[in-house]
Amino acid sequence: MSETPSAAPVELPADRPGPHRRRLTWVAVAATFGGLLFGYDTGVINGALEPMSAELGLTPLTEGFVTSSLLIGAAIGAYVGGHWSDTVGRRRALVQVAVLFFIGTVGCVFTPGVAVLLVARVALGFAVGAASVTVPVYLAEMSPAERRGAFSGRNELAIVVGQFLAFLINAVIANLWGEHEGVWRYMLAICAVPAVCLFIGMLRMPESPRWLLAKGQEDEALAVLEQVRAPERAAAELAEMATTRQRQDAVRAMGWSSVAVPWVRRILFVGIFLAVAQQLTGINSIMYYGTQMLTEAGFSASAAIVANVANGALAVAGTVVCLFFVIEQVSRRRLILTGFVLTTVCHLLIMIAAFVLPAGEVRAWCVLVLCVTFVFCMQLALNAPVWVCLSELFPLRLRGFGMGVSVLCGWLANAAIAFLVPILREVFGLQGVFGTFFVLGVVAFAVLLRVLPNTSGASLEALETKLARSPRAVF
Repeated sequence: MSETPSAAPVELPADRPGPHRRRLTWVAVAATFGGLLFGYDTGVINGALEPMSAELGLTPLTEGFVTSSLLIGAAIGAYVGGHWSDTVGRRRALVQVAVLFFIGTVGCVFTPGVAVLLVARVALGFAVGAASVTVPVYLAEMSPAERRGAFSGRNELAIVVGQFLAFLINAVIANLWGEHEGVWRYMLAICAVPAVCLFIGMLRMPESPRWLLAKGQEDEALAVLEQVRAPERAAAELAEMATTRQRQDAVRAMGWSSVAVPWVRRILFVGIFLAVAQQLTGINSIMYYGTQMLTEAGFSASAAIVANVANGALAVAGTVVCLFFVIEQVSRRRLILTGFVLTTVCHLLIMIAAFVLPAGEVRAWCVLVLCVTFVFCMQLALNAPVWVCLSELFPLRLRGFGMGVSVLCGWLANAAIAFLVPILREVFGLQGVFGTFFVLGVVAFAVLLRVLPNTSGASLEALETKLARSPRAVF
């Protein structure tokens, strides 16, 4: 197995405007329904958990199981989804994921009790995990290098829009039909709509040209590129891909045997650590338990579910600013490191506020402001850049595997946090929860400062050449 590249990347002409850009936009719209489902399914538990707990008799322990069951399924789905999309193709994998989203939703809505609910949420989580791997890879492989950050980052925008919609729909349903038995089932049922949209949309989309080329289908790859690039750019991009095929063939093993190559082993470590570190910011503790945290901070139950919508709104605002004004202007490495600084400072301030201020309206509003500031900083500088960076790190024949392993570890970290937060909150309060996140944030920043490379500003093939030649460089 070769450790270094044997050919230099081909210089690409600019991708001039034309009808192909409209086609590329529709590709993003269809694929990011997977991100919307990801966001809604992970966010809906925030408002559904209280009525669900009342109806099913959940304790803090079983609440942790119900919340984390989706994340365990997502961890499995992320790992299997990488191999899955490498085998059947990115497009076909997303069509099949849409079917699983629908089946999991139906199981959750009509569950007669906790046991069936756990099984259905694991199935739904499998779809979430598979989508979390496949959608970013599909978008990265379809997009031109100079717009890859903003284009691939649309999946993160779809995720936070999905979470915002979950918070908003939860608040509306709770205020209109909160006294109805099984109101949480209405909240979960909404997920069926984007599942159908993902299924129909992906049936009409092309396959990834890079996946087609990896399977030896050069004519089909060129045909797809001609749909989403200017004619001269399509031919040049195909030529660039061809220059890396010798190295891609050398790294044919798409599994653990490839870790024997030192530079592959190093970028796999970086990918795993980055995915885990993103979860250790605790962003999903707010996305899953924000309503309960705000109740503990001092809001009434009805006010907390409405106030929690602010977390979703600021998440969308931060992602929009990131994608349209920041991500192509600042290197991925600098943006991610800045994000860890900002979020860790927010953890410290929330910990101090929760510890020093007495229970009451002032404490409640202070915690809310700091929480939405944290969410905004997270979306501005971390979430989208991390997902885009993960989709760029790995060579083509290892992209599904590398993403799968990295996101698997991220989902496992997410599941551990989702399970432990209710217990930590009950024992140590909000100050204990955010104090833990502060310590983890400091450690994550220190490690990433040493190992994180910059993945922006080059085509996927050129980036692969750089990483293979200088795996320890941060360039």
